[in-house]
Amino acid sequence: MKKFLFLTVLGLVASFGVMAQDVKFSEGSFKFGKIEQNKPVTHVFTFTNNGAKPAVIEFATAECGCTTPEYSKEPVLKGKNSTVKVTYNAAALGTFSKRVTIKFAGVNDPIILTIEGEVVAAKPTAKASK
Repeated sequence: MKKFLFLTVLGLVASFGVMAQDVKFSEGSFKFGKIEQNKPVTHVFTFTNNGAKPAVIEFATAECGCTTPEYSKEPVLKGKNSTVKVTYNAAALGTFSKRVTIKFAGVNDPIILTIEGEVVAAKPTAKASK
């Protein structure tokens, strides 16, 4: 009986957490492919608020200084969309996989977005002949 009661309460708590904020990103990751060194690239992640209450991003953080997330501080109303713009500076050569953590107000578990790609040496520019 105690086990049943515990599981019932646990189920109610889990359900409340899902109903409190239901935000859905259209994609969780993006692959840039090959990009030239020192030419920053940007991808815009779109999400929809499917919850009953306005969704508010508390913070968005990147795992390193080479990646910059940008987002609106305004509440996103039920049924409306908003975006998180992620820019990678492409300074270092080689493959990369960077995570951006998105934390919504009133939601315990953050959402992780990922960008990936490979930074290659910039192509030399042709010099004009004299």
